[in-house]
Amino acid sequence: MATKRMTPGFSDQVMSLVKSLRSNAPDCVASGVVDMSTGMLLSYETVDNHPPEVLDLLAGATLDLFQGRTVVMIEDIFKERRGSSADGHFFQEILVNSENLTHLFVRMNEQQDVVAVVVCRKTVNVGMLLAQARRVVREHSL
Repeated sequence: MATKRMTPGFSDQVMSLVKSLRSNAPDCVASGVVDMSTGMLLSYETVDNHPPEVLDLLAGATLDLFQGRTVVMIEDIFKERRGSSADGHFFQEILVNSENLTHLFVRMNEQQDVVAVVVCRKTVNVGMLLAQARRVVREHSL
């Protein structure tokens, strides 16, 4: 697994990614970046005020989605069956629809333990959301 470049510009890159997702994803109400290796929400922007405990739980929920015990077991079984020794992850994007919102979680290409999160109104065109989020993530390699 690649390690994060902890250069002085890393936090600037993260904030730039969050701002770009927030301004480019259609119907976006919030964006953020989660570091699953530390369990921290690195940066976020939102149009609403959210209780701090909800924001604190976002990183844990993201970790469970991508690398929860059962998910890791599934990945290990597929790696074993395919004879793969790669330490990468199979789940790269996860789309979750809640009652009023659509949540997109995208694992960064270079830093597999960093996930970009975009939250949009449920009326969002999912195809456009995926296209824009993928473009922004590609442009902001961390």
